[in-house]
Amino acid sequence: MTPNPPLSNLQMSLLKLYTSHVSDEDLMAINQRIVDYFAEKVTRAADTVWDEKGYSDDLMQQWLEGDFRKGKPE
Repeated sequence: MTPNPPLSNLQMSLLKLYTSHVSDEDLMAINQRIVDYFAEKVTRAADTVWDEKGYSDDLMQQWLEGDFRKGKPE
């Protein structure tokens, strides 16, 4: 039998929250804040790559209109 790894800091923080009862409404709000946090983090990372590569809105439009099933956008 393999030993379980220690709990992460996130798991420990959430366990502390579980000691008090929260309403379903609060739980949904907490979950939404977590989702929003990670979505914002991913967006910032994507924006950084976008800027580093010098991508433009025109290039994005070409990608959106391209047919990638053929291997290359047309």
